Amino acid sequence: MKRCGWVTKEPLYIEYHDKEWGVPVYDDRKLFEMLCLEGAQAGLSWWTILQKRENYREAFDQFDAEKIVHYTEEKLQALKENPGIVRNKLKIQSVVTNAQIFLRIQKEYGSFSNYIWDFVDHQPIINEWKSMKEVPVTTEISDQMSKKLKKEGFKFVGSTIMYSFMQAVGMVNDHILECCCHPSHSQ
Repeated sequence: MKRCGWVTKEPLYIEYHDKEWGVPVYDDRKLFEMLCLEGAQAGLSWWTILQKRENYREAFDQFDAEKIVHYTEEKLQALKENPGIVRNKLKIQSVVTNAQIFLRIQKEYGSFSNYIWDFVDHQPIINEWKSMKEVPVTTEISDQMSKKLKKEGFKFVGSTIMYSFMQAVGMVNDHILECCCHPSHSQ
């Protein structure tokens, strides 16, 4: 079975590639989780974050933004001492900041999903790359998304992070053509 070149033989990586990466996500909490995890990845590998994902879910109340916005200094200190997550003060604080903005956007747009999927006209972009070398790290859309999210006040939402987010939540499908998960193989 042919997969994208970045997938290792690690079962967790295979599972993520085969069942999540490139699959459209419309659930607000899952979108918020992926936004936070992609931000946590900045400067690190996705493999590092993927291995810690369950710890993140536990540490951040399953990414319940309503709970996160009420975190106390004691809770933030406990997170900074939690060896199960990346203990970067700015990345931890960004989850709280992003939760506040996420809730405001939900109120304003009816859902975060409506807001974020609007960048791709509510339709996944299906690419037809022949090799991983062709896959970009940013696009005009990720540039626009990054700029708008920064203007809203979100943290750790640079264009590269946003393109990774788009791939992770299926706003863009970058499985290479010969990959078993490319949509052309499901017809």
